Amino acid sequence: MTGIVLEVEGPVAILRLNRPEKLNALATEAIANLARCCAEIERMPGLRGVVLTGEGKAFCAGGDITSWGGLGATEFSRRWIRDGHDAFDALARLRLPVIAVLNGHALGGGLELAACADYRIAEEHVKLGQPETGLGMIPGWSGTQRAVRRFGQQVVRRMTIFGDVFPAARALDLGLVDQVVESGAGMKAALQLAERVVARGPRATELTKMLVNAAEGEERERVLDVLASAAASDTPEVAEGTAAFREKRPAVFPGDEG
Repeated sequence: MTGIVLEVEGPVAILRLNRPEKLNALATEAIANLARCCAEIERMPGLRGVVLTGEGKAFCAGGDITSWGGLGATEFSRRWIRDGHDAFDALARLRLPVIAVLNGHALGGGLELAACADYRIAEEHVKLGQPETGLGMIPGWSGTQRAVRRFGQQVVRRMTIFGDVFPAARALDLGLVDQVVESGAGMKAALQLAERVVARGPRATELTKMLVNAAEGEERERVLDVLASAAASDTPEVAEGTAAFREKRPAVFPGDEG
């Protein structure tokens, strides 16, 4: 797919941003393909984790200005911002744990993309920041909302309002990343971490991620619906109700025997 490649290595899906000549800047096609890849991952049986990284020397330089620079206000908000939110939300809400390998700088939309992951590994040369206001823009892909929930409001203020850019070691101190490794060692560290995830109960891990997401305000309503529906579907009431519907008769529900 243009702008992003989906690979599968055993129980781990690997998402690679693949525009190294543009520092993996996200164009319109890449955003659409990210959403498609997330939908495909959700349907794949046997997967237990996801690793997100970039090809070449960069993780992601943010949104490609050639994709949005000429858009009018309405088109910009409807296509660029809304589509980006849909794709990033799909990544953040994957049922599987997501590990981001920051093998290069994560700036603007690149950091907003990394914020969708459950765990961030930065190689030691990496810098992180949100420079959008220096371009007269705002951080548009939940670079204030999700970023504040996951990183804390003060560090986001420093990046977005005052233009602070943090090297990997400082980003670790501030909680922007979870681990710093030598340059070139990010993917190895991510696959080792993925092995730890694979060794854990898959359904328990999936449900726990959903609960943590709900606790921080990520898709709370959907999480409640999913958990309640799962509990309700595993009862004699559903079997009786669907059987009655097929047989065109009134349902006779069992009483509460608990």
